[in-house]
Amino acid sequence: MKKFVIITALSMSLAAPAFAETVQGTITDHFKTVVSQTPYNVEVCRDVTVGGGTNTEGAILGGIIGGVIGNQFGKGSGKEAATGVGALIGAIQGGKNNGPTRTQRQCQLETRYNETQKEIYSHSIMTFHSNGKHHRVRFNK
Repeated sequence: MKKFVIITALSMSLAAPAFAETVQGTITDHFKTVVSQTPYNVEVCRDVTVGGGTNTEGAILGGIIGGVIGNQFGKGSGKEAATGVGALIGAIQGGKNNGPTRTQRQCQLETRYNETQKEIYSHSIMTFHSNGKHHRVRFNK
C-alpha cells in the first residue's frame, strides 16, 4: 500500500505541466536470510575402557621400598643417585594397577540443532532522477 501511495504521489508531482522533464525510476526489493534452529536430543553411546588405572598408594609404597633397596648400592654421591633411581623405579612399578580392564558402554543425551533458512522481505528502495538530481527513497511495503 505504501508503495502505491509513494508511486502515485511521485507520478502526480512529475505530471505537473511546469515539470517538462521525463522521470524514470526503479524500485528494488531487498531480502534477508533468516536462520531458524530447532533443538532435538539424541542419545550418543561410546565404548570406554575402565579399570587398570594408576594406584597412588602403590606408587608411594613402591617409591619407599625402591629407595631403601637403592640405598644398599653405591658409595658417597653414587649411593644418593642409586637411592633416587630406586625410589623412581619403585614408584613407577608400584603405581601400575595390574587389575583387570574391561570395556563399558556409556551413553549420554546430546542436544543438536536442525537449521532451516528462508529469505524474507526486508525493505524496498525507489531510485529516480529528477531535475538532474539522483534520488533514493527507502520504504517498507
